[in-house]
Amino acid sequence: MNKPIRGGDSPIIKPLKANKTYSWCTCGYSKDQPLCDGAHKEANCTPSLKFQVEEEKSYALCTCKQTSNPPFCDGNHNL
Repeated sequence: MNKPIRGGDSPIIKPLKANKTYSWCTCGYSKDQPLCDGAHKEANCTPSLKFQVEEEKSYALCTCKQTSNPPFCDGNHNL
């Protein structure tokens, strides 16, 4: 299995709807960062992380894949 790559160097702010299931890219290969487009299959890499939010609002989603709170950015891209 290939190692994940950085999908970007800063978070992407996305408006998310409450109780809707999203797929966060864990591999970095998705062209639809920070969400999964299925590229992990061809790249033989880690599958997406399914998640939901309880409140409808905009969230900072990680693209560097270094967060300790996936899928949300925790600032680790600055380290």
